[in-house]
Amino acid sequence: MPPAPGDHDARREDVSRAVWQVLADKGFGGLTLRAVAAAMGVSTGMLMHYFPAKRALITHALDLLESRTAGRPRRERPAPGLATVRAMLLDILPLTPGDTARNRVWVSSWDLSLADDGLAAQQAGRYTRLRSSLRPHLEAARELGELPAHTDPEHLAATAVAFTHGLVVQALFDPARFPEDAQVALLDGFLASLAAS
Repeated sequence: MPPAPGDHDARREDVSRAVWQVLADKGFGGLTLRAVAAAMGVSTGMLMHYFPAKRALITHALDLLESRTAGRPRRERPAPGLATVRAMLLDILPLTPGDTARNRVWVSSWDLSLADDGLAAQQAGRYTRLRSSLRPHLEAARELGELPAHTDPEHLAATAVAFTHGLVVQALFDPARFPEDAQVALLDGFLASLAAS
């Protein structure tokens, strides 16, 4: 018997919390209806009212991950130009336990996204939005003389995202070699090289 509408809405937050708990503990590889049901202490049959197929569960998990990423606390944007670019890129790195957990979940989602055209398109859209959010600040840095006049902000946004996500992966796999201070130093070196080029 499906839940009543009021129960359905009230339970959705419980379901989302359980999905996030499973993602944080096991990543997308461990995300199953059975695992979410166990985290909630309910039957898988009850969850079928929310997620009739695994694809629906994965889509919900990605939406949840994106909303938690968007809603996380962020550094203040200190000034136009490279200072703001630096703050935005620091917000991506796994510098705190919460940031590390969120990045682990994102990285675990890549395999699923590569195997599904729809999920791949959504992931490509996320990267497009990230690059687009950096571009105006790179344009401001060029206007302020912090970057060479010939700088292509579109290309530089792609380079910055690629560098930062490469650093994320290294820090996740080798945290002893890439602690917080090492990540920040590498990012600062990267930004300094852009200004000097």
